[in-house]
Amino acid sequence: MAMKAATAAVSASFQMGKGIRVFGSSFSSFPFNLPQKNVEKPPPAEPSTNLFVSGLSKRTTSEGLRDAFAKFGQVVSAKVVADRVSGYSKGFGFVQYATIQEAESGIKGMDGQFLDGWVIFAEYARPRAPSPPLNNAPCQGQW
Repeated sequence: MAMKAATAAVSASFQMGKGIRVFGSSFSSFPFNLPQKNVEKPPPAEPSTNLFVSGLSKRTTSEGLRDAFAKFGQVVSAKVVADRVSGYSKGFGFVQYATIQEAESGIKGMDGQFLDGWVIFAEYARPRAPSPPLNNAPCQGQW
């Protein structure tokens, strides 16, 4: 008997629209924020001889990076940033050319190209942001 009463109450609430409204309202809003459409991109980096290369494979070495970019000018240095523990590439690196013109041709020649099976992206490197000062002041009377 109690089961019939409970079933009747539930079906009555759905017929009146109460249950549907409650069910629908729980899915009507997203639990996360949608991306903003007016996101400002940072300004392009100033032309320099130092390039930032991203999208590198974990197998890419500094020598391989140097060889790939040497086709477009004299490479002064090439470094793949690697994880300290595993030694594998973190997926980005830096290439430095002798002149800005060579760096420009390196970007034009390698941006969007494949290297070790991965599409890489080359752009002018941005200068590092200044790091916050370390708090190495000596203790004064606290010990």
